[in-house]
Amino acid sequence: MAKSKFLHKQTVPITVTDRSVSELTGAMAMTGFQGRKLGESVETWAQMLKENGLTILMGYTGAMSPAGMRKIIAYFIQNRMIDCLVSTGANMFHDIHESLGGKHYVGSHTANDEALFKDGVDRIYDVFAVEEEFRGTDRLVMKWSREHLEPNRPYSTREFFYELGKWLYEQGADKDSIVVSAYVHNVPIFVPALSDSSIGISLMCERRAGYAYNIDQMKDVDEITQIVENTKKTGVIYVGGGVPKNFIQQTEVIMSMLGLDIEGHSYAIQYTADSPHWGGLSGCTFEEAVSWGKIASVAPKVQVFTDATIALPIVSHALKEKTRDTIASRKAPRYDWSGKMLRVKFEAESAKKAPKASKAPKSAAKAAKKPAAKRSKPKK
Repeated sequence: MAKSKFLHKQTVPITVTDRSVSELTGAMAMTGFQGRKLGESVETWAQMLKENGLTILMGYTGAMSPAGMRKIIAYFIQNRMIDCLVSTGANMFHDIHESLGGKHYVGSHTANDEALFKDGVDRIYDVFAVEEEFRGTDRLVMKWSREHLEPNRPYSTREFFYELGKWLYEQGADKDSIVVSAYVHNVPIFVPALSDSSIGISLMCERRAGYAYNIDQMKDVDEITQIVENTKKTGVIYVGGGVPKNFIQQTEVIMSMLGLDIEGHSYAIQYTADSPHWGGLSGCTFEEAVSWGKIASVAPKVQVFTDATIALPIVSHALKEKTRDTIASRKAPRYDWSGKMLRVKFEAESAKKAPKASKAPKSAAKAAKKPAAKRSKPKK
């Protein structure tokens, strides 16, 4: 029988042997199902890092920070494996909480939630946290806002988290914090649904106290669109989906409405546990996004249907190994926001040292000693 045009490459069964993580993911790329997709995601991400003039945007959703993934995201920022982060407010809150000494604890999804509530313990599936410690972080955010934000100035969330990251750095907060790392390495953080988080709740409480701040979400939309405008190509990586995914995707639609030529994002990777057939954005395929002009039809597209807490540790270690000798020379976008419009140049990481941190961190646990308002229901 003549060889079918469909039979180009054989699968290769995985042999158990001594090997590195990147060697394992490379072998997985020659198998099937989601194992292959995980391996392909590493290869595609590594290829992105080799492209000149490419900007990599990451969407970061789900309860990843309390689940122990925050230092992986910080590593991506520190090594410029991503150039822009779009996150939920909750992930940033939990990152800030831990960077100031707050804790999350190994718990159980079968725990008695009524008993947890009475004991002041919040549950995030099988992760526990102390409500009073959260309140301490809330108070620190409120105090910082009152002392550092200008009441009449419109802030994008990028500006908000830059200023907060600067303050955390100066306080000696954990250098492997996402927010601190983004400040040090000039990687913008956008939180398009900031109000839907404990940080938003803190700002609302400040508003009730007579300290109203202007978080301009339309400024967010404009700024991230400027990032995409100022690059030859873009690659997108989504941890989960939700608001951050669409916030990044829609930049291509916005550029079209502004009369700019677009081809869609040039690379696309997603790690998600959602499914396409429900019709929601978190599970929708990149092929569907092609119909909107959000993803280029010829773009490498890899969707891994998996728990991101499984994927991220494997992918990050594989990328560390694969790029060990090349990542320092990557010419990543460097942003200059000093003018009316963004200016971008691509260059390798500067050897210039960041300013010296001068203070020890004030822990969220210590801040929580101040009496809090009576609890009414667990915080999400």
